[in-house]
Amino acid sequence: MRRTSAVLSIAALVGVALVGCAPAGTAGATCDRVADSDPETMSLIEVSGALESAPTLDVFTPFTTDEDAYADIERGDGPVITDLAQPGVLDITLFDGRTGQALIGTAYSGDVSAVGPLTGWTEQFPGLEDALLCATEGSRIAVAMSQDGVTEETRAAYAQAGLPAEGSLIAVVDVRKVLPRAASGTPQYNDGLGLPTVVRAPDGRPGIIVPDAPPPSETVVQTLIKGDGPVLGEDETVLVQYTGVTWADREVFDSTWENGAPAALSADQVVPGFAEALKGQTVGSQVLVVIPPDQGYGDQEQGAIPANSTLVFAIDILGTLPAGQTPPQ
Repeated sequence: MRRTSAVLSIAALVGVALVGCAPAGTAGATCDRVADSDPETMSLIEVSGALESAPTLDVFTPFTTDEDAYADIERGDGPVITDLAQPGVLDITLFDGRTGQALIGTAYSGDVSAVGPLTGWTEQFPGLEDALLCATEGSRIAVAMSQDGVTEETRAAYAQAGLPAEGSLIAVVDVRKVLPRAASGTPQYNDGLGLPTVVRAPDGRPGIIVPDAPPPSETVVQTLIKGDGPVLGEDETVLVQYTGVTWADREVFDSTWENGAPAALSADQVVPGFAEALKGQTVGSQVLVVIPPDQGYGDQEQGAIPANSTLVFAIDILGTLPAGQTPPQ
């Protein structure tokens, strides 16, 4: 956790936030992706340009469709979107079906720090759902969106940016980053006598059970799930989901799971005990850490955390950010 209140990452489209609440929805989807969902419709759309940059569109106009459709322009070899509530980063450009002209789009800056649940996009653009499900990181996808593929509220919100109140739109989506919702790897045996235990919901959300026992006087770290990703570097910014409770009252005082967007943290942003829990861990791991007051907030009250509290965290390590990138503040 941060030394101060966590700032949650969001995805932005020309300065307007897209925030999702991460419903279960497509959890556990089996991926057998069709590369072109409607060849007749998608043959009218041609996309060109480098994957690192905003795309160029050539389309027969006026373009209209009664059903949402998509076609893979490039298929990436990165992680797969099996659940639309997974965190990720997209670059998107929207085109007017009537004219073929670009309307609005993201920055194409290469920055992947604004990681948030992909439902932040699909709740406003439901026409993206089938296009994103089972897509892979590194892909470019053309999407034909019907009138119902964009909500009325979204059309109204972006009206000043040129989004039409009626008609079909074409989106070109670049999948920049895909993260899992929760840790995945090999369960590890730990002697948990006198220590908290962690239970997991089907979506990976942890629950922490604190025993009726005195807390340890030193920091205790247990790797509950061993991920098969790379070992964390000392200076890396780590993307984590976490839940924290105090030993004394057993109540959750902070959890990134409420929003679905992982926190991006570095060692100098968190209390010493939290930083200790991340040392030597691998991406994909889940870690339990018990932090005594002298490695937490000490005798200072911190928000909902009373002074002299022993803290307990369940931390899911989802990934890292490229060197030099930091989350938006």
